[in-house]
Amino acid sequence: MRPYKNSHPAFRHSATLALITAALAAAGCSSMSEREQGTAKGAGAGAVAGAIIGATTGGNAGRSAVIGGAVGAIAGNLWSKRMEDKRAALAQASQGTGVEVARTDDNRLRLNVPSDVSFDTGRADIKPQMRPVLDEIARNLDPNVRVTVVGHTDSTGSDAINEPLSRERAAAVRDYLTARGLASQRVSIAGRGSHEPVASNDSASGRAANRRVEIFLSEQQG
Repeated sequence: MRPYKNSHPAFRHSATLALITAALAAAGCSSMSEREQGTAKGAGAGAVAGAIIGATTGGNAGRSAVIGGAVGAIAGNLWSKRMEDKRAALAQASQGTGVEVARTDDNRLRLNVPSDVSFDTGRADIKPQMRPVLDEIARNLDPNVRVTVVGHTDSTGSDAINEPLSRERAAAVRDYLTARGLASQRVSIAGRGSHEPVASNDSASGRAANRRVEIFLSEQQG
């Protein structure tokens, strides 16, 4: 049996259009702002999805690709505009502190708060340097944004010490945020102990890097 091959001109044209749109979206991302990246990625994904749906349902695949690209661009733009505003505000609030603010591949905002900003060794008391960053997280946070706080330790000590300590640190961040008006049901916490290091525990600098708190902001869809 010969393999199936759709040679209909409309299908070939729409498939090419969708692939070009996706390629352009990906190619431009490195030089774009967060908002522009969201628009481009949304347009590329929407164009591909629109072309496939149009072709498989007997519609005009080329037109579906254009419509899908427009819808995807709008969705991507709206998403990254809200989150970009918060990202920029957090980056400004944490400037000079060593806190890293970045957008993740799964469209969350991630703050990596190192030990010299977050907590002293063996303690779960929030340092003064961390408070402006937490204040900015709680300030004017969009109602559909959820916060996840993950505490980490270095490998010094046993799991019996490190795992409760990492949870206590995450809980301290949650309690600080809820004291500033963020509803407790919008904040989840976890403690990873020493099980997710980002550096070697064989050096003092590596252990300091591993003693950290990660805060994730995610926008719930729908």
